[in-house]
Amino acid sequence: MDYVWGIFGLSGVCAVWMIIQLWTGKGNKQNKRWRGGGRCAAISAMIVGCADDSEPFVQSVDQIMGTVVVVTAPLNSNAPELVFDIFHDVDATMSEWKPNSPLTMVNNAAGKHPVKVPEDLFKTVKRSLEIADLTSGAFDPTWAALWGLWDFRRKNNKQIPTKAQLQSHLPLVNWEKVQLDREQQTIFLPEGGMLIGLGGIAKGLAIDRSRNALARRGIENYMIIAGGQVLVRGTKEGRPWRIGIRDPDGTQGDYFAVLNVTNTCVSTSGDYENFFMREGKRYHHIIDPRNGLPAIGTRSVTVITPDATLADALSTALFVMGPTRAIKLVNNLPGVEAVIIDSDGQVLFSNNIANRLDRLPD
Repeated sequence: MDYVWGIFGLSGVCAVWMIIQLWTGKGNKQNKRWRGGGRCAAISAMIVGCADDSEPFVQSVDQIMGTVVVVTAPLNSNAPELVFDIFHDVDATMSEWKPNSPLTMVNNAAGKHPVKVPEDLFKTVKRSLEIADLTSGAFDPTWAALWGLWDFRRKNNKQIPTKAQLQSHLPLVNWEKVQLDREQQTIFLPEGGMLIGLGGIAKGLAIDRSRNALARRGIENYMIIAGGQVLVRGTKEGRPWRIGIRDPDGTQGDYFAVLNVTNTCVSTSGDYENFFMREGKRYHHIIDPRNGLPAIGTRSVTVITPDATLADALSTALFVMGPTRAIKLVNNLPGVEAVIIDSDGQVLFSNNIANRLDRLPD
């Protein structure tokens, strides 16, 4: 039997991880129909062990950076502790929600003065601005100025910003205004009300750092899940890891394809995890920083690349860019592949992904 590790989560603490066991069989009443006629059954939720025939694995879970982090690694390694410590360190420096974090200090000083920051924060903001440039602003760390206009956390009375509210906040969203001083290692937001949010890149950074730390300790076979991202290294039972891509029209556990991957990161952004309906219109949480509204034209983006930081940012940026422009960009980025589902349910593939992908039968 094959195990498929499903990427469901995009919505912080609402992220749920399940292991799906695939088989071809008949007539099990507990089976759940896949889109296209395949079958699957959820073994269990959240914490399920996976074992290689020769090397037992253990799965550990922590809640960090507003999401569920899951580490699957050899039983006698200290991989989970290392990974969780790294995630906590990144969160302490780069969280826009922690009142005493260096990033909060930058935001509080907007329109007043530059702030000297730790080197890792400086480099991360610099990388964010580079990706903003690469994507023509589809990824923009200054999107955080729109925070108060949309609140998808409410169960009831979800708000839609007025045109006047958007017009008053959008001038504060402009990555090109962020001022970096390499020599002084400072960051300056020149206008009061500007904010930087690194939620779209910091988890990828934490994954990259975790991979490097585990490599230094000789830990070769493992998986890290954080929100909509999965990093896999080595193999499981001598074969590549199998990562399911969710069907946007299905429920958690419904896939349309499976990726066979190793030594890479898979990052998914989709409109199905956090949304609400108002007068027949769907409002989801992936906001286009250029107009302050939910991005249109795309249902799901999955990015595959060894660079977890880039994968984290790109999965959101490509969603915002729209399918055609997004695939064109991916096909010009070395080492990056993508699967995109547009708003009509059509699937677009980057040039070199076919040998990694198993489409489920129609």
